[in-house]
Amino acid sequence: MWKKITFLLAISSAVQSNELDNLIDSSSAIVDQITTGIKLVGAATEYAHTGGGLSDGTLSRTAHITAEQVDAYNSALSNMSTYQPYGDVREVLNDMAMDSLAEMDTAIDTFVDVTIDLVSVQQVSEKAETASTPQQEEEVQTFVVENQEMLTITQEDVDTYNTSVDQIETSANEASAYLAVANSEAADFLQQSIEDNNSTADTVSIFYDSNAQWLSMGYDMTRNLTIVTLNGGNDFGLDMYYSEADILALGTETEFYRTSPVAMGYDCFFEMECE
Repeated sequence: MWKKITFLLAISSAVQSNELDNLIDSSSAIVDQITTGIKLVGAATEYAHTGGGLSDGTLSRTAHITAEQVDAYNSALSNMSTYQPYGDVREVLNDMAMDSLAEMDTAIDTFVDVTIDLVSVQQVSEKAETASTPQQEEEVQTFVVENQEMLTITQEDVDTYNTSVDQIETSANEASAYLAVANSEAADFLQQSIEDNNSTADTVSIFYDSNAQWLSMGYDMTRNLTIVTLNGGNDFGLDMYYSEADILALGTETEFYRTSPVAMGYDCFFEMECE
């Protein structure tokens, strides 16, 4: 089976818990214990002076503050030094890139499956191109006639192939745009814009526009729009567009291409009749 490339995202952005939520939870837990303690002490001052009643002697334990609660609270205090109230636009961009890469991988699976079905046309092409005598041409004719049903391609497979190629290009461009901005000074520019608009990175709308050749960021509460151009028209050095020739040259150097039926040859790929 075709050896497929696994696309790994070289970023170290783990999902982090919300520091403010941790502080709220840990501090509230201790406040609850203190509240219980105050209630118990208040009750004790009443019944102890009046002989009004007795507890079972274990209620004080319900007001104890545990070592785990102390550790959780102190840890939450410490983590507040890295808390980002406006969110982290780099993390959002990296997450969006991961989503696009996942979409691309799914489309690649579809592309590989349908290409294997379509690549029988390569066998026909290779046999026809190497036929140099009437006898060899007759052999091609016989092969085609005897295997016509198997060799015929369907419009459904062609449509699937075309759609998968489109989706791969779209998802790859999106992922590349998000990662490029996340790994550049443009991310600081977007982060400052979020703070200036008193918004958060989780509530803005970010998308790559292939027609305008920019990445834009909009805000829920205003009609403001912040953009980062990706064609060299900015101060961040983001000139990302390559020519078709450059892209195809890069593709020729990839393992995905080198291990494909068209690069290896039909018989080599399927029959292992090669060195």
